[in-house]
Amino acid sequence: MLRTFVGLYLRELGGWIRVAALLELLATAGVSNSSARSAVSRLKGKGLLLPEEREAVAGYRLDPAAVTDLERGDRRIFSYRGQKDDEPWCLVSYSVPEVDRSKRVQLRRALTGLGFGAVTDGLWIAPGHLRAEVEDALEHLDVRERATIFITATPLTAEPFAQTAAKWWDLDTLAARHTEFLHRYELAAPRAESSDPQPRPEPREAFVLWLRCVDDWKMIPYVDPGLPPSALPAGWPGQRSVTLFADLRATYAESARDHVRKVAVGR
Repeated sequence: MLRTFVGLYLRELGGWIRVAALLELLATAGVSNSSARSAVSRLKGKGLLLPEEREAVAGYRLDPAAVTDLERGDRRIFSYRGQKDDEPWCLVSYSVPEVDRSKRVQLRRALTGLGFGAVTDGLWIAPGHLRAEVEDALEHLDVRERATIFITATPLTAEPFAQTAAKWWDLDTLAARHTEFLHRYELAAPRAESSDPQPRPEPREAFVLWLRCVDDWKMIPYVDPGLPPSALPAGWPGQRSVTLFADLRATYAESARDHVRKVAVGR
């Protein structure tokens, strides 16, 4: 949850926050001081947060080197994109020798984390809009020269494409993630059928709900690459949870930001 808080708010606060304000905000969300301090220590160890005093006030500064990764995360988390049936696919074929086994493991982990499905051990597939992200991952792991990227139409499979896709991706687990999110937050969404104006959420409550909501949602867009309807089973819950997340953002994000500003900078 601390990492979620940092990603949501620290850049808006100028990249720095008082220790006392950070602990107060996390306590509001149900995180004890001891847990918060342990989490801060872990993020300091990973270089995300740097201790820095300003005018004799203890605080934490966002490492500028982390901004690019946070911006990349923003695009994935808040700009979820679903593929249409007539849009292209991205295939990645690679060959990493046994001597570089650790790098091969890292590559598989990176492809899984981007939402790619495994066709075979050295051939992975995802919607075409993930091309730039996989190129970045290949460059970061220094294996770009060992991989070939193909942008192609829908593969021709021996059985219906949705049946094959269910072998490439764990759709049951993914559907369960969407369903859990829906069950947890549907009651917090504004009522679309109500004709009465929706009251603006109280900032403190909005902050708690929105922080927890983003914390629960943030990994779903990584494991769900936005497969097209032809690759999904009937009754797929994904679009409902995507819509719900957008509605919750429209309802709570601004009030939550107001609360963070008030605690952090007094306005």
